[in-house]
Amino acid sequence: MHMTKRLLSAMVAYTLFSSAAAFAAFPERSVRIIVPFAPGGVTDLAARLLGQQLSAKWGQPVVIENRAGAGGLIGVDAAIRSPADGYTILMSTNGEVVIHPAASQKPRFNSVTDLIPIAMATTTPYAWAANVKSGYNSLAELVAAAKANPGSLTFPSAGLGSTMHLATEQFAAASGLKMLHVPYRGGAPAATALTSGEVPVGLVALSAVLPLVDSGQVRLLAVTSTARSKILPNVPTVDETGVLQGFQASIWTALFVPKGTPEEIVAKIRVDTLEGLKDPNFREKLAAMGTDPGNLAGPELTELIKREIDEVSKLAKSANIVLE
Repeated sequence: MHMTKRLLSAMVAYTLFSSAAAFAAFPERSVRIIVPFAPGGVTDLAARLLGQQLSAKWGQPVVIENRAGAGGLIGVDAAIRSPADGYTILMSTNGEVVIHPAASQKPRFNSVTDLIPIAMATTTPYAWAANVKSGYNSLAELVAAAKANPGSLTFPSAGLGSTMHLATEQFAAASGLKMLHVPYRGGAPAATALTSGEVPVGLVALSAVLPLVDSGQVRLLAVTSTARSKILPNVPTVDETGVLQGFQASIWTALFVPKGTPEEIVAKIRVDTLEGLKDPNFREKLAAMGTDPGNLAGPELTELIKREIDEVSKLAKSANIVLE
């Protein structure tokens, strides 16, 4: 009996030692980061920059795999179904992990139980933009026009239930507006419609609207962040316009791993990712796109996702938004 206990203790110690050694050695081969969109844009850029940081730190290749389709859901599905060993990381936005489970009739996944959050990578505010021919020179003028003719002022989005759509509906609900939604097949066509004047105004991610401003065809009326953008210091916040107090909206990206990934590996990826977010080169390239590094990780990010799912669920019901 005594020998059995000693043997059992030895086996347990060996197992713990082997597990610790395996975690310390992670990663021992290449790691992939799945981006559920085509190359280009903030999500892809952030994944590539962080991938470079992690590759240098780990001494292993970090490969970016673009798995576009179904509004980002194909890539998320691929990540969730991957082995939970830390070698597959997902870079997703709140569009997939918040809006999809909150507004879909039959969600493909539960982002709270199927994914483990590593850290928020980026956060990008929206900006109210108006075509220069629309005649709107301020957010107050836009809101006054929308209230004077309920349901007549049109706005574009990247599609039904997109982050762009929900952010606009959120603003409209909070300010008592009724506007007409015009969905397009993606953010680029929506931006083109705003530039051409096909739609007069739009709430667009700052990173996507900057090139439009450079064209001289679009005027920015306000940003949805708590402070003015460093690259657009003359554009007021929504708060500063006096139109609507306390309104904030952003599109954010974050890294996730599949549920079941060992805690030690999750912790290692998180620590190294947070270090990468502090890199001056990373922050400088984000700033040029009107984007900021993320500031949440682990349980705090989980709580944000839960809270936003609840908020979007209520908004989707009140605005009659149902995703197939």
